[in-house]
Amino acid sequence: MSPDELVTQFCAEWSDPDPAAIADYFSEDAVYHNIPMEPVCGREAIREFVAGFVAAFGGIEFRVQRQVGSVGSAEDAGGNGVIMNERVDVFDINDTRVELPVVGVFEIADGKITAWRDYFDMAPIQAATAGG
Repeated sequence: MSPDELVTQFCAEWSDPDPAAIADYFSEDAVYHNIPMEPVCGREAIREFVAGFVAAFGGIEFRVQRQVGSVGSAEDAGGNGVIMNERVDVFDINDTRVELPVVGVFEIADGKITAWRDYFDMAPIQAATAGG
């Protein structure tokens, strides 16, 4: 599977998330960093983070608007590269539908996500958790 296909499939997993299945996309020493917050390090910690998210909010729809990527060399085309997507993450908090613009950067090595960074503004989430 190409890095682009991997990230596309990974994003689709979130609509009906299984924390173990999502964590399996990551390398053992992966880092997941929602840039406004502290990074989550390691596959097991990422699984725990996803489980907490799912318990609090349920599924999330990733509406990917654009996705681009690059691979290091022709040999890497099958499993290594960097994929970036611009998307809107849609989920509910306190009976409020949140549509959060996000830019995601995914580093892929040997067919696994080694780093995932999401860049977004926390204001829509803070407004929803404050009740509006």
